[in-house]
Amino acid sequence: MDEKKEKLLDSMKKGLIVSCQVQRDDPIYTDDIAVKMAESAQWAGAVGIRANSPEQIRAIKEKVDLPMIGLYKIWHKDTDVFITPTLDAAREVWEAGADIIALDCTAQITHEGRPAWDLLKIVRREIPEAIILADISTYEEAARAIDNGADIVAPTLYGYTKETAHIEGPDYRTLAKMCRNFKDSAYVIMEGHIYTPEDAMKCIYLGAHAVVVGSAITRPHLTAKRFVDMLSGYQSNWRDSERAKHLITE
Repeated sequence: MDEKKEKLLDSMKKGLIVSCQVQRDDPIYTDDIAVKMAESAQWAGAVGIRANSPEQIRAIKEKVDLPMIGLYKIWHKDTDVFITPTLDAAREVWEAGADIIALDCTAQITHEGRPAWDLLKIVRREIPEAIILADISTYEEAARAIDNGADIVAPTLYGYTKETAHIEGPDYRTLAKMCRNFKDSAYVIMEGHIYTPEDAMKCIYLGAHAVVVGSAITRPHLTAKRFVDMLSGYQSNWRDSERAKHLITE
């Protein structure tokens, strides 16, 4: 990794990255809500932003001077792969101003009929100047992503693939194993199921380079639904709403 990339990643060490994402069918949606989320994160002292879609990435970059993890969520009915699923999507994220491109690097099959992790080597070749973050769901997927050129791995999709869908909370044991075994070959960032500052601090203690938090900070409708779920005796699962597909395309 070149010095410029290392400097950017080192600037996020032991800090909070806030995922500032909103979909048009979310009850909190307004045209500028993602920007307001990012401005609030910067005011609070966050070290980076994670944002979805070229439009929202571009708008945030105009107002907030923090490293940007960019992705482009594109849903299809026939697959659960939606995080930057194509080279064109990755290019749009990069051209919008993202410093880091996040890709689904799980073993799930894409709309195009190939394993999601296949795209990593293509993006590495076609956009060599980009830092690539591999969103994975298992230790094995993280290892494969690093072998294929990922600069960062994060268990973002832990709990969201068929293999891990039964999981409710963060897997600290797997995170610790990743931090120990991959420390000399990639950055490990924790993302997924982090709801309190204490949860985040555990991840840093276990060796995570930084921690991404989204729903607990920027999606109050899901925070409220999580409370309602428990208070109603778990009659409905709030995660069904969290995992819902948006703006399905054919």
